[in-house]
Amino acid sequence: MSRLAALLLAVLLAGCAAPPAAPDWQRNARGALDLALAAYLKGDGRVAAAEFDRARRELTRSGQPQAVAQAELLRCAAAVASLVFEPCAGFEALRVDASAAQRAYAEYLAGRLDPAQAELLPLAQRALAAKRLEGEAATAALRAIDDPLARLVAAAVLVQTGRADAQAVALAVDTASAQGWRRPLLAWLKAQLALAEKADRTDEARSIRRRIDLTGGD
Repeated sequence: MSRLAALLLAVLLAGCAAPPAAPDWQRNARGALDLALAAYLKGDGRVAAAEFDRARRELTRSGQPQAVAQAELLRCAAAVASLVFEPCAGFEALRVDASAAQRAYAEYLAGRLDPAQAELLPLAQRALAAKRLEGEAATAALRAIDDPLARLVAAAVLVQTGRADAQAVALAVDTASAQGWRRPLLAWLKAQLALAEKADRTDEARSIRRRIDLTGGD
C-alpha cells in the first residue's frame, strides 16, 4: 500500500483502537480497503467495487461518519490519480459531519482548494497547494513527493488547475509505470499522447501509442 493510502487509513482508524487488539470492524475495513485500492489501480473495477462496498459496510457498523468519509476520500483520491475527475459523491453525502481536514482534502481533489487551507492537507500535498507552483517548479515539487499515489494525485491536481506541463505528465507516467498501476498508467499515457500530438511530435506519439497498446489500452 502507498504511504498516502496508509496515512488516510490511519486517520480513519485513529482514536478507535482499544488494546490489546482493534475491533474486528476496523481490521475488516482496513483489509477490504487495501484490496479495493490495489484492485482499482491495477484496473480491476469489479473487485475494487466489491471490496470497497465490503469496507463501507464494516465502517458503517461504527456509526462514525468521519470514518466512512475518510474511506470515500481514499476512493476518490485513487480516481483522481487516474485522471478521473468526477464529483466525490460518497464524501459529499457526508460532508456536513466531516472534519475540516477532510473537507479541505475534498476541495484539493476537486482542484479548488483555497491556498490558505493548505496546512490542513497531508504533508506531501501542502507545497503545491499552498504555492500554486507551475512549470519546472511544479515538476520539482512533484519529484520531492516520495509516495507514488500522493505524487499522482498532486500531478492530477496540476492538470485540473492548468499547471501541468509535459515534464509533470512524463513524471506521472513514470510513477504509475514503476508501480505497475495499469489504470493510472493508461490515463497518463493518453494525456502524454495528447500533448505529443498537439505539438506535432509524430515519432513520440507513435512510441506512446505502442506503449498504450502494450499496456492494454483501447
